[in-house]
Amino acid sequence: MTFARHVVAVTRKELRQIRRDVRTLSILLFVPAFFLFVYGYALNFDIRNIALAVEDNDQSTASRQLLSAFVRSGYFDLTSVITESDQVSRLLDTGTVRAVLVIPARFGARVASGEHSTVQVIINGDNANTATTVMGYVSGIVGSVSAQYEAEARLASPSGPLLTLEPRVWYNPELRSTLFLVPGLIAYIAMLTAVVSTALSVVREKEAGTMEQIRMSPIGPVAYVVGKTTPYFVISLASSMGVVAVSMLLFDLPVRGSWTLLVGSVALFLVGALATGLLISTIAESQQVAFQVALLSSFLPTLMLSGFIFPISSMPVFLQYVTSVVPARYFLTVLRGVLLKGVGIETVWRDLAALAVIAAVLLTLSSVRLRRQWA
Repeated sequence: MTFARHVVAVTRKELRQIRRDVRTLSILLFVPAFFLFVYGYALNFDIRNIALAVEDNDQSTASRQLLSAFVRSGYFDLTSVITESDQVSRLLDTGTVRAVLVIPARFGARVASGEHSTVQVIINGDNANTATTVMGYVSGIVGSVSAQYEAEARLASPSGPLLTLEPRVWYNPELRSTLFLVPGLIAYIAMLTAVVSTALSVVREKEAGTMEQIRMSPIGPVAYVVGKTTPYFVISLASSMGVVAVSMLLFDLPVRGSWTLLVGSVALFLVGALATGLLISTIAESQQVAFQVALLSSFLPTLMLSGFIFPISSMPVFLQYVTSVVPARYFLTVLRGVLLKGVGIETVWRDLAALAVIAAVLLTLSSVRLRRQWA
């Protein structure tokens, strides 16, 4: 009986403690449901809604039937029709399409006469896993169409199929996973380092009781924030660029674009990450809560909802809208464009503008809350 009374007493005490700590209780109840939601919808290895462009140099019934086979497969969405060859580079550089189907002239005449014909598919290789999957889809569709042509022509096709595929992978011809992983790792490391370190450093002042002394000092809130965040900004920037340097040395990572644009993009992304950490620090009262919120707001979105591992186009529509507020989504587009494609600011300015807007909003919210606490 004594043991049971002790257990009941400790249980009551712990329940009272949990009831007082509403934030921790909310996190414990919210995190499992959030994990189920994110993993259940975002973890999707089936790549669909692949943006496809077509350059039809034949304009025949056969070429339209081939294009229809791509669309009817359920994997591809026809988003662009190319009339000039220079459009291919622009569409792939901006990420408007992930694959371009090029149908040669006299395609329909060759197929009708039983002659061998080749179609070309150009694939964006900045995401090696997606490119490999897309190539598998394309090969399957072309093989199926070729078998249909052979059956219609009543040919045994001893010399091979009537229709063959000539794939071209741009930006990453060898489909090396390193070139796909490094940009994501840069975003992941930068976000996690900046958010967690900034959130914990400010909350640590609250727990130590030194925040009141700082408020009474001549140091204003702006000077305090700048002084607090500058070291973490420098550390995070050096860490991110260190990943690039090591990847160049060990894995032959190319930097085809401007170094100035690369460093500037990383710095802009870090400003938003530091602002996120500051906002968390104004909400959390303990390092434990700050750490949990920082992980929840940086780790999962960067890993799951940025297009790092799983293509955004394959996610449900409502989850695609959620990704529009994830900074890493835009940052990854910029990184892959600068590192692998060698594009300039005229191509990625929209993503940079989105990063700037998100950083400005987070900084404003952080400043408002910090000033209220400072007053």
